[in-house]
Amino acid sequence: MSGETHPLGNVTRAPGLRAWLTAEVTASPRQASLQRLYYGWRRLRNNPTAMAALVALACLVAVAILAPLIAPEGYDEQNLAGRLLPPSGAHWFGTDDLGRDILARLAWGARITLMIATLVAAIVAPIGLLVGTAAGYFGGWVDAVLMRVNDVFLSFPSLILALGFVAALGPGIRNAIIAISLTAWPPIARLARAETLTIRNADYIAAVRIQGASASRIIARHIVPMCLPSVIVRITLNMAGIILTAAGLGFLGLGAQPPMPEWGAMLSAGRGHLTGAWWLSAVPGAAILITSLAFNLLGDGLRDVLDPRSE
Repeated sequence: MSGETHPLGNVTRAPGLRAWLTAEVTASPRQASLQRLYYGWRRLRNNPTAMAALVALACLVAVAILAPLIAPEGYDEQNLAGRLLPPSGAHWFGTDDLGRDILARLAWGARITLMIATLVAAIVAPIGLLVGTAAGYFGGWVDAVLMRVNDVFLSFPSLILALGFVAALGPGIRNAIIAISLTAWPPIARLARAETLTIRNADYIAAVRIQGASASRIIARHIVPMCLPSVIVRITLNMAGIILTAAGLGFLGLGAQPPMPEWGAMLSAGRGHLTGAWWLSAVPGAAILITSLAFNLLGDGLRDVLDPRSE
């Protein structure tokens, strides 16, 4: 086993993982990448609000995964004899107007919320990167056309634009995901364009271009990786808006359809019982608030970690 000599004697010890990750001189690109991740995790760990947000989101993911164990009866088991029961030991968050357990519906609804947010992020990130990097790299008429289209989408509030798309496509989760995706990509494209404009004339880009690399290869291999940290932060911060837009569509009956336990639809169903059964609206409303706040706080923490000026 390789080791190193202790300065006080002929004592050898194997270098640990932490020493390898904190080495002043890296021996390989893999070590350098892992070292950046390690130092980024240390900075994130020293941010208490970001860590609290990360724990909250981890709990949400755990609840979504364990929904069949938390509520094995499902989310639509009705018990009219036990309708509108307040929170108790039998029903931690009470029951709704059909006797369905609010905790069960909340747990299963976490799956729907995370599915919508994840699919929208998976759609808008590539679209925004493609449009933004192409506009920033090529410039000229390509930039003008793409950014004018981008400005058209940005000129409308996201919820209003999503309502228009859903009205055209029809209600449902799939159409809600498409509608939200069509309204969420423009900020990503604008950010990717700004990042591309700052690096397209860099020396290493010029060197790759002289070697004969095509524009698509330069964008994919050298520009997109430089834009990814900013895009990741933006996507994380946008998660709150995505969740609120999905909840707004569900509240208006244009998102998930009954009996699916989408949080916005649950909030809408409880508005007729605000005075006598406050928990019907308070519980899903609190879930939306906490999840949105957690994504915002985590996004702020990631921005501090991924900002090169913080190193």
